Amino acid sequence: MTIDLHAPTRRQLLLASGTLFAWAHLPRLARAEGRDPRLLVIVLRGALDGLAAVAPVGDPDWIALRGDKALTLAGKTPGLPLDAMFALNPAMPNLHRLYQAGAATIVHAAATPYRERSHFDGQDVLESGLVRPGAVSTGWLNRALAALEPAGSAARSNARNAFAVGPIAPLVVRGPAPVLSWTPPRLPPASDDTAMRLLDLYRHADPALARVLEERMGLAEIARGVDDKSRPAAAAQVRAFFAEAAGAAAKFMARPDGPRVGALALDGWDTHANEGALDGRLAALLGALDGAIAAIETNMGEAWRESVVAVITEFGRTARINGTDGTDHGTGTVALLAGGALKGGRVVADWPGLKEANLHEKRDLKATTDLRGVLKGLLRDHLRVDEGALASKVFPESSAVKPVAGLLT
Repeated sequence: MTIDLHAPTRRQLLLASGTLFAWAHLPRLARAEGRDPRLLVIVLRGALDGLAAVAPVGDPDWIALRGDKALTLAGKTPGLPLDAMFALNPAMPNLHRLYQAGAATIVHAAATPYRERSHFDGQDVLESGLVRPGAVSTGWLNRALAALEPAGSAARSNARNAFAVGPIAPLVVRGPAPVLSWTPPRLPPASDDTAMRLLDLYRHADPALARVLEERMGLAEIARGVDDKSRPAAAAQVRAFFAEAAGAAAKFMARPDGPRVGALALDGWDTHANEGALDGRLAALLGALDGAIAAIETNMGEAWRESVVAVITEFGRTARINGTDGTDHGTGTVALLAGGALKGGRVVADWPGLKEANLHEKRDLKATTDLRGVLKGLLRDHLRVDEGALASKVFPESSAVKPVAGLLT
């Protein structure tokens, strides 16, 4: 079924299902302040290599750590300078423009409380907001919305106008706040990331089946290596899907009667082999994400000045490149924030350094910023979620994690 992005009907929305979810309640406090804030959360599934996305070019141990795979300010593909310490991957010129205009912030060396390396468990902690993986049916974003007081009965009656984009509901938005959904005409094929997460599941549940899957995946990887002709077309498809899904979200959220909060999940970030941070797979993914952010800014229109987009992932990747020119599951990574409501143009980081003694377990970027604090800061200062509710209901057992202040104008 083809759905018109410009004029979706209520029936089309009700028939669809997916990964971008939103809620129509406008918080009463924001309304009283004369504001109409929007918050869009983008979950990158598969674990983003934060050191490749935002390189610590001013760290004296950076070049030795990654050698000719290290992003620098010189060379054939130079990074985009942010400050004296950090440079942005050159595949993201739009985010760099927003950073220079004060509408983007980078949070580096950040992570959830999770310190193991399972995609399933890491995503569970990221999206549930709990301190450990486990059986849970609600996500932190939905619980945050449930904690808000709507601005009058009209908002309450419009709650069913929430929506989603994509095929599966992410945990982050499951819960009491109601949602609708929409499926774009174009959906990407199952990614290597999806296959790796299935393999991770079967390693725990059925090791014999996992070994068979791993052997088949290895043969497929060899086959793909023989013929690279299809790669540009695949990259274009991913870029088009990212922009279409994110752009649709923005169009809905920009409408006067549209939802104000949403979450979009994007797969494909598990870069175990041939990562290609400067001219390969990861560079293409970052370029597609950059295009998605541009589509959000364009389609938000006037609402962009009151919007925040938060890009988060379950954990980072190893500080060193592995034997297959990729990176393995790690710890610290980056969170990317964009939007006209931000006090941007900054890299927020308590930098731990890259000497081996400073790495987590001598292999990962150490996390010095709790991602929950960043999210608490956005929810408190942008949507006006009560700080007590943030510590007890939205992110349980997190009273010691204070909201990061000063992220917004």
